Amino acid sequence: MRTNNPNPLAVIRNLGILAHVDAGKTTVTERILFATGTTHKRGEVHDGTTVTDFDPQERDRGITIFAAAVSCAWDGHRLNLIDTPGHVDFADEVERSLRVLDGAVAVFDAVAGVEPQSESVWRQADRHGVPRIAFVNKLDRAGADLDTAVESIRQRLHPAPLVVQLPIGSEDGFTGVVDLLRMRSLTWADDTTAAEEGPVPDGLREEALRRRRLLEEAVAERHPAALEEFCDRETLSADTLTAALRDLTHSGDGVVVLCGSAYRNRGIEPLLDAVVAYLPSPLDVPAVRGENGEVRPCDPAAPFAALAFKVNATPMGRLTYVRVYSGTIEKGATVWDAGARRIERVGRILRVQADRHAQLEGAVAGDIVAVVGLKSARAGSTLCAPDAPLVLEPPGVAEPVVSVAVEAERSVDTDRLASALARLTEEDPSLVVRTDAETGQTLLSGMGELHLEVAVEKARREHGLTLNVGRPRVSYREAVGRGVSGLVFRHVKQDGGAGQFAHVVLDVEPSAQGFEFRSAVVGGRVPQEYVRAVEAGCRDALAEGPLGGHPVTGLRVTLTDGSTHVKDSSDTAFRTAGRFGLREALRACAMVLLEPVVEVTVTVPEDAVGAVLGDLAARRGRVSGSVTRGGSAIVTATVPLAELFGYATRLRSRTQGRGTFTARPTGYAPAPAVTTAR
Repeated sequence: MRTNNPNPLAVIRNLGILAHVDAGKTTVTERILFATGTTHKRGEVHDGTTVTDFDPQERDRGITIFAAAVSCAWDGHRLNLIDTPGHVDFADEVERSLRVLDGAVAVFDAVAGVEPQSESVWRQADRHGVPRIAFVNKLDRAGADLDTAVESIRQRLHPAPLVVQLPIGSEDGFTGVVDLLRMRSLTWADDTTAAEEGPVPDGLREEALRRRRLLEEAVAERHPAALEEFCDRETLSADTLTAALRDLTHSGDGVVVLCGSAYRNRGIEPLLDAVVAYLPSPLDVPAVRGENGEVRPCDPAAPFAALAFKVNATPMGRLTYVRVYSGTIEKGATVWDAGARRIERVGRILRVQADRHAQLEGAVAGDIVAVVGLKSARAGSTLCAPDAPLVLEPPGVAEPVVSVAVEAERSVDTDRLASALARLTEEDPSLVVRTDAETGQTLLSGMGELHLEVAVEKARREHGLTLNVGRPRVSYREAVGRGVSGLVFRHVKQDGGAGQFAHVVLDVEPSAQGFEFRSAVVGGRVPQEYVRAVEAGCRDALAEGPLGGHPVTGLRVTLTDGSTHVKDSSDTAFRTAGRFGLREALRACAMVLLEPVVEVTVTVPEDAVGAVLGDLAARRGRVSGSVTRGGSAIVTATVPLAELFGYATRLRSRTQGRGTFTARPTGYAPAPAVTTAR
């Protein structure tokens, strides 16, 4: 599959490995590194010897926490690979990675099929328009079934799965695959790493021909050129199928499905061939566009532009991971940080191999590298040529839902704690640190209980701090249940010199859109510049609601009337009137307290279902579904996040250690018995 394209960017593949926790992402990455000769020993998650899970906490917990970048070569192509976390608490790491990737491999468990976090990361990739291929892993497990996994992809993710392989053997007898494009078998012996190529086994030939026919029909149905050949010849050549599958992958009209067992090193070489054949190069994706609409082509000769997507403090210095979209960057060059609006100097450029690095003299468009020497760059910062400024859209940052109070055990460590927390938020933008106005406590907020546990442990280990941590608390919201109309507020202040005068009339009503503001003022009674000031003041008032000082959402504010003073009216006066006027209006509304809720998927033995259902009901859970698969029951329920603290321990005790669960945020819902009319 070696390319004949003379452009060196055509042989680059920037891809991520996406999946639910425990589907085998890190093992797939390890086998890719081994198959490409990047490593000479197969790392194992359970032994703590993997390349990408190098952080002590990742090895202790046996899960991926931080997105890790590695680079390897296959068949004349360079693969820049990011192994992403699978746990929902670290979805923001996935979001930042997807922002800079051109393609992805989605890994699915052959027994479980599409799991909750598989679906979440798939939707994240949809939002970023990242083309994907699918790898159904763990075909050597008891209960593994490729067809069942593919059907779950079809039903839950809704792409057209285009299966290009047929397993040879099942469960513990799984030895290889039939390549349906070239109608050949690829088998792996236990003591070898290279595939042995041969003819399709006689017992599978009829089934392989049937599946090849289904693949041809599915491709012809979706690809005009393939349809033309299919109508002329009633079949498709391997080259036509390959080209059509590549086009369908890029457009998102289909997803190529491969299969194997990463742990037993079966199916990795065909997966690498598929990455090269079907996933896009930097030349195949649209040119990057700045917020002002300016387009920068993926060309080493164009002005330099790159996006920082990860910052990591290491013993060798502060590493800023960047995706170069256009131009060239060299060691010692100066770049413009568009976010901080300052000139930075690039000290070193590194090719990243997880926690190991190789120095480079430069990097060109299409590259993913780490840069040493940048002092102000944060995740989401645009780096560009000083004489050709550009601002790229940064990755979105999720809103924290859980908080804990953190304090140093010794008062002399207070400053060190502040420095440690600042470092944490610099590396992970989804962490937020603030001081509680009432208690004076330092609050650390994040995406979940595990997210905060990892952050606190990181501060303890890396900064040698002894910390006291309070019980986790969820982040509530307040919403308008019943609004008010015609609320009049006058802001008048006269204490010598120029005074302040603003008169506004506000209507407040519920909204499903978060916060909306509009003006219905006629006759110019409130000039447009003051209308904008009123909106800014209303946004200020959303920070604290009347029920408990929680942020306010779910309301529409309409400015219906007002008046000005010829001398004393100003932007400041109307902003103040908007802030205090909306606060007064909210006190007159019927407010509803909202609490975060999550969708919980619990997998337990069938004999423990009753105990689990009773426990979920005690936690105010609403069961939405239950299925039985392979002797286990899978229960889906919606549960308030506040009720899930400590659930892992309770579940283990009720199922004798055999139960597992995952949770993903689904939004906010009214908390019981807290609707307050005023």
